[in-house]
Amino acid sequence: MRSRYAAYATGRLDHVFRTWHPRTRPEDVQAVPGLTWAGLAVDAVELGGTDDEEGVVEFTASYRTAAGGGTQHERSRFLRRAGRWLYLDGELDPEH
Repeated sequence: MRSRYAAYATGRLDHVFRTWHPRTRPEDVQAVPGLTWAGLAVDAVELGGTDDEEGVVEFTASYRTAAGGGTQHERSRFLRRAGRWLYLDGELDPEH
């Protein structure tokens, strides 16, 4: 999760693409023009240990745009594939 956030924040979208599960990965990953990621807080983690094949990370990421700041709150599901964690999908909290 943290490596994906860092990749978004630094524009390394190739890493975001490679860590996305092929079953749900889009054809292309694009940056949002004018959006700067400003911080990440991991709110909760379920499973995702060394013996697990799946896990959930709940996080809040803050960002800035020309219109002001905001947050994105999401529960992300990850699956282990060939020993690597891959982002499967996420559920956004519409309140954020």
